[in-house]
Amino acid sequence: MTRLGDLERAVMDVLWDLVPGTSDGVTVREVADALDGRELAYTTVMTVLDRLAGKGMVQREREGRAWRYRAAASREAHIAQLMLDALDLGGSRDAALVRFARSVTGTEAEVLRAALSAEAGLTGSGPAEREAGLTDRVDGPRAGRSALADEATEG
Repeated sequence: MTRLGDLERAVMDVLWDLVPGTSDGVTVREVADALDGRELAYTTVMTVLDRLAGKGMVQREREGRAWRYRAAASREAHIAQLMLDALDLGGSRDAALVRFARSVTGTEAEVLRAALSAEAGLTGSGPAEREAGLTDRVDGPRAGRSALADEATEG
């Protein structure tokens, strides 16, 4: 997965924040209007959305002469995929995971423990997992598919 540039990230933030997963999406004009504080030409926003569609980050659907855009996957799925990609950069995956685990806060560690327990089938999907948003599964590289691909096919 490629990292997003500053403007691409700003556009994705608009899509993630304004467009619910069940929505028909937003137009280029709506995205441009939501990019507060940026003096961007309509064509610039259109180009960024087109590039994001080419990268598989957004889905678009024709509506008359215009396109409607929505994120192909959630922000959380994107971040999870970035983390998995970072583990593939080289070196020891195990060492990187241990270092990461040691760097999280107590609350974050509890969320990780609950997710790992749920994944192992030890606790199911109880209230703690639902509250932490852990009922959505993110498959890692061992499954041969990306989290974004999984989520894009669900919606």
